[in-house]
Amino acid sequence: MLGSSYLIIRGIVGIVVGILAFLWPGLTIAVLVGIFALYAFIDGVANLILGLTHSPRHGRSWALVLEGIVGIAVGVVTFLWPGITALALVWFIAAWAIITGVFEIAAAIRLRRVIAGEWLLALSGVLSLIFGVLVFAFPAAGAVSIAWLFGAYAAATGVILVVLGVQLRSFAIAIS
Repeated sequence: MLGSSYLIIRGIVGIVVGILAFLWPGLTIAVLVGIFALYAFIDGVANLILGLTHSPRHGRSWALVLEGIVGIAVGVVTFLWPGITALALVWFIAAWAIITGVFEIAAAIRLRRVIAGEWLLALSGVLSLIFGVLVFAFPAAGAVSIAWLFGAYAAATGVILVVLGVQLRSFAIAIS
């Protein structure tokens, strides 16, 4: 139940961040940096907690631990150096999304025998990979385009993670 709560919280944060990015597409790069740093940090903390949560049957998920560490590191680095150039930020966000996607897919593969909705985590990973590739492919896009693309990614991933969290919670209740 604890893991499903973190997924739901992580998903809700993603949805809220996505909505905010769409409501204020003219965000300055500094605000976008702050939103991204906060999202990456919260996402990293949630994944670290999920990965370190020991299940008697399945142990810890080191893919989620690594994803969490990367997310926290990216969030902290972004907070510490908010003055990075727009292009560097674009590449930074793209790299983070690709790394996150790889780890989410790895975690889904590990969980395929444990949960029924592992494809949702894999789908979240695929969305992360697509987002990262699109950001690398179009680095000259303006802050508005990046804000909308990031908003769509965060909201879609958030919805997927909320659904996965609810499924995991239902699964845990059903086997209790």
